Amino acid sequence: MFPASEAQSVIRHHEAPVPRRAFQATDLSETGATRKRIRCSTCSMQGVCMPSGLSPDDYERLDALICSTRAVRRGETLYRAGDAFQSVYAVRSGCFKTVVVHRDGHEQVTGFQLAGDALGLDGVSADSHTCDAIALEDSVVCIIPFDLLEVLCREVRAIQHHVHRLMSGEIVRESNLMLLLGTMSAEQRVAAFLLNLSTRMKARGYSPAQFVLRMTREEIGSYLGLKLETVSRMFSKLQKSGAVDARGKEVRILDQAGLESV
Repeated sequence: MFPASEAQSVIRHHEAPVPRRAFQATDLSETGATRKRIRCSTCSMQGVCMPSGLSPDDYERLDALICSTRAVRRGETLYRAGDAFQSVYAVRSGCFKTVVVHRDGHEQVTGFQLAGDALGLDGVSADSHTCDAIALEDSVVCIIPFDLLEVLCREVRAIQHHVHRLMSGEIVRESNLMLLLGTMSAEQRVAAFLLNLSTRMKARGYSPAQFVLRMTREEIGSYLGLKLETVSRMFSKLQKSGAVDARGKEVRILDQAGLESV
């Protein structure tokens, strides 16, 4: 499922790429004292995960609400399906995947969450989580107790509207995933996936044309409803067409228009 910023499966770009910094690996060398200084008002992801127009008083309330962070090492689980729902999480750094395990034991990736994305909203409806959230690299999340967030939503209209938008994004994401899996060819699915990542990287201040995939080809296939061999073949096809240059997990988009026209 697409995160809030991933609501549109294919986003058309007509702007010339702006040179930006490359997406680097996460640094988890924060000490406990460093974590105590983490504040929404000074976070680099503020423009991605927080609504605009908040007053200094609003940020002070948020800083009091988000009282702790949690480091999650690569391969570790933030929460599992069936765990009691207590908090939502904002990815401060790193990358996660959400996974659903079917009755036959088959695992399916349902989303990839980058820095600035929200995690845990799946637990609101039934007071328990419906999927596993697993770190794809060393990551840090901000912990937001949901009962306190509800109180803040009643007091700050902008926060309430933002939470509603996040929940609406979950609905739109689900419908777009069905569209992606039901109507697009394998090549179109991979192209849409890369375009979406490009858009999300740009929104976070990273290069939209060059980035490192934190997920494996197998995980991409699980997400897109494709076999590993098919994903690898589609990457090779896009590379031969000159649209992308994919070397392992490093991807460069060479022809944005060509990728969009797939």
